[in-house]
Amino acid sequence: MRKIKSLTIFLVVILIAQAGARSTSGQAAPSSEEAKRFIGTWRLISDTSTGLMYYDRLGNMAAQVMPSRARAKYAGTQPTPDEAKEAITGYLAYFGTYSVNEGAHTITHHRKANINPGQVGDDVVRGYEFAPGDRVILTPVGSVNQITWERMH
Repeated sequence: MRKIKSLTIFLVVILIAQAGARSTSGQAAPSSEEAKRFIGTWRLISDTSTGLMYYDRLGNMAAQVMPSRARAKYAGTQPTPDEAKEAITGYLAYFGTYSVNEGAHTITHHRKANINPGQVGDDVVRGYEFAPGDRVILTPVGSVNQITWERMH
């Protein structure tokens, strides 16, 4: 009886651990060593923009990038239509889950929400290359534009 009780507890612990290894979307958490290298907070360093990107151990991610340009404060408490347009023009913000294909050397962002409503539900595929200095270079598939991110410590 004691062995059965111990086995039952062990199985329950295993099931809880497996459930915890899934993101909020039910997608499998990254498990390969290569995929785990993405986990953390990254800052954009290769562009004329400023940005942060986050990957967690459960397979969730978020990205925000803002153009590095002078932005005037709103004249009133609410923005005018022109001020609102200027505020979001060029601003990128989305979150969702991610998956890594080591064979293809790609990471895919599965966008669940986006500042641009027309891109909700889209998948964004980027080639990746880890570089010295705790950096990762992401290249949009079909593009030569390389985007370099550096891990924040």
